Amino acid sequence: MKVLRDLLRDYRFTASFIILCILLAYSSLSFFSPIDPTVWVAIARDQPPSSQHLLGTDSRGIDIFWSGAFAIRNSLIVALVAGVVSRFITIPVAMLAGYKGGMTDRVLMFISDSFLVIPLFLIIVLLAVLIRENLSLVTLGLLLACFGWAWDARVIRSEILSLRERGFTQTAILSGSGTMQLALKEYMPFVTPLVFATLINVMAWAIGLEITLAILGLIKLDIPTLGTMIFWALSYQAILLGRWYWLLTPVILSVLLFIALYWLSVSSSEYLDPRSRIQRVGQSLRA
Repeated sequence: MKVLRDLLRDYRFTASFIILCILLAYSSLSFFSPIDPTVWVAIARDQPPSSQHLLGTDSRGIDIFWSGAFAIRNSLIVALVAGVVSRFITIPVAMLAGYKGGMTDRVLMFISDSFLVIPLFLIIVLLAVLIRENLSLVTLGLLLACFGWAWDARVIRSEILSLRERGFTQTAILSGSGTMQLALKEYMPFVTPLVFATLINVMAWAIGLEITLAILGLIKLDIPTLGTMIFWALSYQAILLGRWYWLLTPVILSVLLFIALYWLSVSSSEYLDPRSRIQRVGQSLRA
C-alpha cells in the first residue's frame, strides 16, 4: 500500500492509473456483450447515439459501444503479447552483451544493429501480407515482438556496461557469484526501470503499428480492434457523412490509451529507479 500511495503522489501516475482502469473496465464489458461484433446487419444500420445504442451503430449494423469494448481488449492483447515476448529476447541479449563483452558483445550488437537499420515497417508489411489469413491477435503480437526488441536491448546493454565497472560487481565476482546470480541479484534492480519503461513503450508501439496495419487492410478486418474500427469508419466515409461518433470512438480510445501508457512509463520508471529511491529515503530522514 505504501508503494501505491507514493506512486499516487505523481499526477502522471494517478491520471494514467485512472484512465487505464476505465479502459480495462470498458474492455471487460466485452465478455458480457449481447452482440457478436463479427456479425453484420444484426441491428439497424447508421443509427445515431441513443439510449438503446449509446454510441450509435455503424454502416455494418454493429453497435459501436460494444465494438469499442472488443477493440480495446483485442488491441491490448496484441500489445501485451508483443511487449512480454520481446522482453524474453531483450533482457538475455542485453545482459550477455553488456556483461560478457568481447566477441559475444560484437555478435549480439551486430544482430541488434541489423534490426535497427533495416526498414522494419516494410518487412512487417510484407510478412503481414504473406501470413494475413493466419494473422490472429497472438500471431500479430509475436510478429511484432520479433522486431520490437533491438533498440531496447541496446539501451539496457549500456546500463549493464556501466554497472559492470562498479565496485559491487568485482565484490560479487570475488565472493563466488555466478553470471546468472550476478545478473538477477545485482543488475536487475538497476535495469528494472528500463525494462518496465521499454515494455510499456513496446506496447504503445505495437498498438500504433496494429492500427497502421489495419488501416492499410493488412490484418484480419473481421476482428474488432482499434485499427479495424478506424478502417471501417474510413471505408464507409464516416467523415463525409457526418457520423463523427463512429470515427471519434476508436480515435479517442487510442489517444487515451497512448497517453496513459506514456505517463505510466515515465512515472513508474522514475519511482523504480534506485537513485530516486535513495533520494526519497534521504528526504524522509531529513523530514
